[in-house]
Amino acid sequence: MARINGVDLPREKRTEIALTYLYGIGRTSAKQICEACGIDPAIKSKDLSEDDVTRLRDYIHEHHITEGDLRREVRQNTARLMEIGCYRGLRHRKGLPVHGQRTHTNARTRKGKRRQIGARKRG
Repeated sequence: MARINGVDLPREKRTEIALTYLYGIGRTSAKQICEACGIDPAIKSKDLSEDDVTRLRDYIHEHHITEGDLRREVRQNTARLMEIGCYRGLRHRKGLPVHGQRTHTNARTRKGKRRQIGARKRG
């Protein structure tokens, strides 16, 4: 089983897709990594040799920030925005959309479940 940066790559998927299971690597990056390492992106990850896995691991370690380091960097950037009190930081702090989306309707993912304001009147 191929293991890169503490993540087990799925065995039955193509290498190109399996690499996207790493946080910080998408489809485009995965294609570039396969090309740079000289690995056919169409072969299944279970068919990779130890040498191939080592090449992938070394290339990713040198050229990409992934997993814990990337998560930490993103969290620090968000904390910095909140600390300096800029508009984006205030939106993060309040749990509202950051990139200018409307909030009158929609935005349920950021705002959470609807809160009832008062009891319904019957009559």
